[in-house]
Amino acid sequence: MLRRAGGDLEVTRHPVAEGLRALRPHQWAKNLLVFVPLALTPEQIGEPALELAALCAFVAFSLGASAGYLVNDLLDLEADRSHPEKRHRPFASGALGTPAGIGLALALVLGAFALSASMLPRAFAEVLAIYLALTLLYSAFLKRFLMLDVILLAGLYSLRLIGGAAAVAIELTPWLLAFALFIFLSLAFAKRYSELQLLAAKREVQVRGRAYRVEDLDLVAVLGASSGYMSVLVLCLYINSDAIRGLYRTEEMLWFLCPILLYWISRIWFLAKRGDLPGDPVAFAVRDPVSWISGGLMGAFFALAVS
Repeated sequence: MLRRAGGDLEVTRHPVAEGLRALRPHQWAKNLLVFVPLALTPEQIGEPALELAALCAFVAFSLGASAGYLVNDLLDLEADRSHPEKRHRPFASGALGTPAGIGLALALVLGAFALSASMLPRAFAEVLAIYLALTLLYSAFLKRFLMLDVILLAGLYSLRLIGGAAAVAIELTPWLLAFALFIFLSLAFAKRYSELQLLAAKREVQVRGRAYRVEDLDLVAVLGASSGYMSVLVLCLYINSDAIRGLYRTEEMLWFLCPILLYWISRIWFLAKRGDLPGDPVAFAVRDPVSWISGGLMGAFFALAVS
């Protein structure tokens, strides 16, 4: 439908369509991380029960994540209304009301835990509860603290890995957890960097509701890029450690992962520096052909190492 407001022609959407948009289904791609623990244990792939558990974990995390997005939007209304892009979100624009958002968020949380209770181990429900609690704390006030916000964002990404492992009863190694912490910290910094660049273009000083200022741009870039390179270092140390002995038939193939990952992280930061990294870098990577090629090559070399 169309309506005229202030002389401008605007498109109005059906409330159901606005509700679906508020769930941010495009962000569910982040929850594909729950499949990583199963993918890294090739001997378990092909087990229908485990694959179904991983799928249920993906759905449960997607429901929980959407509930978190709704709560975040409701708590961030004023800041979103002053943002050039976020002001078009369903709640900030007034297309959806607060009561509808609260009801929908509660329904999603109940759905996530109902699915978890019926299909998944108790350990998964515990991880999901921690994820939702930290998401609420982040949305309510922790995102206003310098550095704590990006560390928490990295932790929320890592919890998807932990949840995926809990769903299929696979124990994560300290190597994978360390790798995840550094690479997700790099991506969290990239997200903040993009926000600061947008702020600089508007000649503003500080991100509303955040502790970062435009003058922090260079430092955020240094911390983000170095965190990404630290993840490559962790991968190199893992490949050269005794931990992999007997796990791979051709472990030398794992070394090919390092230059590919180094290239991908460097490219992400080049794009961020040029202002070509829109919004969330994880969501960007899902739509980026180069990221798909890089991921495919890494998967191929990992498969060669296993076989």
